[in-house]
Amino acid sequence: MKRLSSETLAFIHAHWGDDVRALALQAKKYPEVDMLEAAVQIAGRQVAERKIPSWAKVESVRYPSHLSMEQCSSELTARYKASLINGETFADLTGGLGVDCSFISQRFRKVDYVERQNSLCELAVHNFAALGLRHIHVHCADGVSYLSQMTPVDCLFLDPARRDSYGSKTVAISDCEPDIGILEPVLVEKGRKVMIKLSPMLDIAKALQVLKHITQIHIVAVHNECKELIILLEKSVEKSDCIGSEVCIYCKQIVDNLLIPPFVFTLSEERNAMCEYADKVETYLYEPGVTLLKAGAYRLLALRYGVKKLHPNSHLYTSDHQVDFPGRQFQVEAVSGFGKKELKTLLGGVEKANLTVRNFPASVTELRKKLKLKEGGEIYLFATTLKDEERVLIKCSKI
Repeated sequence: MKRLSSETLAFIHAHWGDDVRALALQAKKYPEVDMLEAAVQIAGRQVAERKIPSWAKVESVRYPSHLSMEQCSSELTARYKASLINGETFADLTGGLGVDCSFISQRFRKVDYVERQNSLCELAVHNFAALGLRHIHVHCADGVSYLSQMTPVDCLFLDPARRDSYGSKTVAISDCEPDIGILEPVLVEKGRKVMIKLSPMLDIAKALQVLKHITQIHIVAVHNECKELIILLEKSVEKSDCIGSEVCIYCKQIVDNLLIPPFVFTLSEERNAMCEYADKVETYLYEPGVTLLKAGAYRLLALRYGVKKLHPNSHLYTSDHQVDFPGRQFQVEAVSGFGKKELKTLLGGVEKANLTVRNFPASVTELRKKLKLKEGGEIYLFATTLKDEERVLIKCSKI
């Protein structure tokens, strides 16, 4: 890790909140300052204030390039992962910047951080000391090689690389590096519990087919944006012939730094749930949060909250009495078909609206163009299909 001069450190301290691009243009004014490294640290601190606020408060923490900062875990999701596990010994086999490790480590007595990039290991040594996490031991090594010779621990953690050699995001476990499907037998031997962080784009059904020892799946969203898919493995659990039927799926939403109680279910519960379908759109309309849509808790939502589903494939719900539904809630103002006169009555005087399509044969862009509507405003429109296959446009106000 590059050693910074006192002049550079003083410059960084004095310009924490400044525009990095503007500072770079002034490099000639400060010949004694390593402006390139100063820019990296200032930009890193600014990202940390948003993503890892407790790190940003520690002035001596050092940061990597902007790309690494944007790709690292947030403090919110790291703290959530930490809440799921505890014990005496822990090993992070894909250490990276060390954000996850730094928060999870606080739940364990002895921690090993493993990372094959020397530059990240040097950063980790410095930052863990700055954060007072002196019980973390840093190992510059390949995680898979380290796994083969390590002593078993209470918990293992992996965050496989999810980009291929062309930089594209991968969504299958077999496309990640390392391949958890191949490593699973060794992982559950070396870790009493194994936590794996994966892309929220991953196909859950395929993960259940590939991995034999899944106990829990956590889908984590921050402000209704899916951020992570967390899988927990244990050797004592092996899937039955009915793939993943008893695996607990936790749909977790974090809003304004608050953890909202999760919606928890098993696939067998969803399969066996009986839900009622609405004959018409009633007084209130509900759109599930993204974690619920990702998890596929469609019929179970209707059953648990006493609402009616509009169509087997629409994933919108309605009721005559308002319920505390886990997602966006709306009051219905009008419902229309797509005839010219109907649309004119529904949209007369409306120039902009927030448009959503669910189980509808046109994209938002195509429909917005047809309806000649701009984005935004206080009106919400849902284009969808009812149980009798009638296509409708629902005009709502958000509650």
